[in-house]
Amino acid sequence: MLETATTLTKLRTRGVVVVRRAEDIIDLNYVGLIVATVFFALSVTPSLVPRDWLFQGLISGVNAALGYGLGCLLEWVFRVWIRPRVTLPAPPTWVRYAVKSAILLTAALSAGLMLVQSARWQREITTLMDMEGTTTPAYLRTGLLSVAVGAAVVAGYRTLREIILFLARQLNRWVRVPRELAPTAGFLVLVLLVVTIFNGVASRAFFAVANSAFSVRNDYTSPNAVPPSQPERSGSPASLAKWDSLGFEGRWFVSHGPSAHRITAVTGRQAREPIRAYVGLESAADGEAQAQLAVSELDRTGAFDRKVIVVVTTTGTGWVNSMATGAIEYMYGGDTAIVASQYSYLPSVLSFLADRSKAMDAGKRLFDAVYQHWKARPPESRPKLLVYGESLGSQGSEAAFDGLADLRAQVDGALWVGPPNSNRLWQQFVSRRDPGSREVQPVYADGLVVRFASDSADLVRPGPEWRSPRIAYLQHASDPIVWWSPDLILSQPDWLSEPRGADVSSQMRWWPFVTFWQVAADLTNAQGVTDGHGHRYGSLVLDGWVAVAQPPDWTAELSDKIRRQLEAAEDYERETK
Repeated sequence: MLETATTLTKLRTRGVVVVRRAEDIIDLNYVGLIVATVFFALSVTPSLVPRDWLFQGLISGVNAALGYGLGCLLEWVFRVWIRPRVTLPAPPTWVRYAVKSAILLTAALSAGLMLVQSARWQREITTLMDMEGTTTPAYLRTGLLSVAVGAAVVAGYRTLREIILFLARQLNRWVRVPRELAPTAGFLVLVLLVVTIFNGVASRAFFAVANSAFSVRNDYTSPNAVPPSQPERSGSPASLAKWDSLGFEGRWFVSHGPSAHRITAVTGRQAREPIRAYVGLESAADGEAQAQLAVSELDRTGAFDRKVIVVVTTTGTGWVNSMATGAIEYMYGGDTAIVASQYSYLPSVLSFLADRSKAMDAGKRLFDAVYQHWKARPPESRPKLLVYGESLGSQGSEAAFDGLADLRAQVDGALWVGPPNSNRLWQQFVSRRDPGSREVQPVYADGLVVRFASDSADLVRPGPEWRSPRIAYLQHASDPIVWWSPDLILSQPDWLSEPRGADVSSQMRWWPFVTFWQVAADLTNAQGVTDGHGHRYGSLVLDGWVAVAQPPDWTAELSDKIRRQLEAAEDYERETK
């Protein structure tokens, strides 16, 4: 009987321990819950581009988890450092339960009300962008997903806490670190390991794996991309840059685009076969050899005898905007040569993080190689030399020039689309804009040389005088790639304190840290909108080219014909690429 009673006592004790441990696992920190609710509410406020419930749920869940962690930290500081120094009466048990219940109820109601309001804000943004808006019941799913995501993040944190406590016990046992200092030492050891791994081994491993993964896609060829037979194209039998070496984007670029026959049919004017020169990562041994091979391709095809040469700096995987290249080919009746090179396997976002210097090096190398060959010709026999870059490509293209004077001395025109906020020349022009002009629509030096446009009408402002060579930036007020900057963490940008752009919510506000995170999240959805908004510039690039390098005998009727053809070609590419 005694043994049985002892056994039962042990089992009951273990049961109590298990129950207490279970309570520790599911127990809420109510200060953390309050801060998490505030963070959740801020995360559903308006940003630059619309979000569906799934995307918003992921973002809000992470935000709420961060708020919960901050609340836990504040509660710990109060409990360890302030409470022992202040005499406070212990409230009755029923008061504690009432307060906790009130916090839970308030958090749930607040989150629900914010989601209802957020659905209205989302409908406002989608209306501004001519998109279909969400319904309030559908958007309420954001809350459920946020709870799941937040719980997963908190569970991950608690796992890390257990690891720290384990390290503390080992340090106390084997290294004789005092028990009071062991948790701090364990935390520092873990931080050191994480920082060392992620700054070195993990980051290199991540980008190595990413490069390997995306190089598989680079080797893939779309069924709708076939080797060109025209000698004017890289990848043709006559080309120095072989078809298999061009990469996925390069093979698409040289196998598509308007032919001389198509240009003649659209414009009604006799056309030449356009030249498209492209060099892939596998076309040459290194960047310098790539640039020289690109010039050799231009020389082989007789590009320097054409009316126009366009040097394009690609984005990430080597993508070239077919709308931009097709526009210049139609405009000049195919008497053009376009040259581009690939510098990475990674998509644009990852390239921005890992290969930004590669983009700038590649842009400078390619332009310098072309420019030296172009400059060696007699001035009267040189074609127009234009430069183009979109997104990260604009940053790479800008890198070829020291400043405005250097740019104007070397090119006959520049068109840069959706420039990242970190672009060096763009920053100089915007920061030195004329007094009274807005950041989203800056005027630099009365628009005599450099202009900024979100639509075609902006290109004729502020006045008719626009001296050659002309430089144009296309940028939307709602493009997060243009407006995202680390400065958003602590500084309110002018584009949120001045009158807003036409497609930016009037309810968007700047909050320290919050706006930085909100716009950072928008980066991943910058193209999930209609043309004319976000990072979707559509046929506005045609207007940009017309403004920068308008050919003789240009008419509005011809512009409309080309625009319709370009839009049809873009639709085909989206469906078949």
